[in-house]
Amino acid sequence: MTKQSFTASAQRTIRMESEAVAALEARIDDSFIRACDILLQTQGRVIVTGMGKSGHIARKIAATLASTGTPAFFVHPGEASHGDMGMITASDSVIALSNSGSVPELLTLLPLLKRLGTGLISMTGNPQSTLATASDAHLDTGVETEACPLGLAPTSSTTTALVMGDALAIALLEARGFTAEDFAFSHPGGTLGKQLLLKVQDVMHAGKDIPRVELSTPISQALLEITSKGLGMTTVVDTSGALAGIFTDGDLRRMLDKQVDIKSTAISELMTPNCKTIEPGMLAAESLRIMEQNSISSLVVTDKENNITGVVHLNDLLKTGIV
Repeated sequence: MTKQSFTASAQRTIRMESEAVAALEARIDDSFIRACDILLQTQGRVIVTGMGKSGHIARKIAATLASTGTPAFFVHPGEASHGDMGMITASDSVIALSNSGSVPELLTLLPLLKRLGTGLISMTGNPQSTLATASDAHLDTGVETEACPLGLAPTSSTTTALVMGDALAIALLEARGFTAEDFAFSHPGGTLGKQLLLKVQDVMHAGKDIPRVELSTPISQALLEITSKGLGMTTVVDTSGALAGIFTDGDLRRMLDKQVDIKSTAISELMTPNCKTIEPGMLAAESLRIMEQNSISSLVVTDKENNITGVVHLNDLLKTGIV
């Protein structure tokens, strides 16, 4: 094969699979609506099953459903006949994938599923197949031809099944009013999960780790506090302990342009009053946004009475991986 042949083969495959997917849109009919109703009314779990390449697609569909608000898992049909059928209960629903609709391992399960009374949704390329006609809802994922030139390797047919599974998952997601925060609970280790779940109180420095000096503290002592706490800043509190201002590395650099006696000058004369603050229950991602908008590297965390509860620093946010 020449380089041109490789390119032509790849382009032909993409074109054929794209056309197969495009043909699915006209098949979203009452049967698709019935399938959605079955899944929405399912009190238990959605069991997705399939053999061979259909089994691989079934695993992905189960994972997509589970992460978008529809509890689901994959059961291998061969294993189901040897004990794993016990994973399926009467309160569950089943989505069975088979391009032919006549895979023996799936057909063996049909009497058992009927006896349990589980809802059965099938995805096949043959609406007249045994699996399709035995189902409560059938989704036609058939293709005119596979992208494989031999017409043997599942290619276009597995792609259409995957897309149909995505269509089901997204329809259910929207019907349930599934939100980005709900999604984050299913993905706590991902960036989105951290952005939507991680709160300021989870990453802030609190207690003895908060740099803190009083209004009358000499700048020399304030610098020692900044150094010991390692946050490049210190909070300044009034006599009641409430936040009065902040003194940062930036204030220190500006101070160097002036003739200031650091031993006799009180921090109150050079601090920044009315500094930006954030509440402990706010999202850590929101604190990062505030820092970026104001070109600052730290925020004081306060309660409703303006009492200091912590300090969150840019480095702490970067370590969490929310960006």
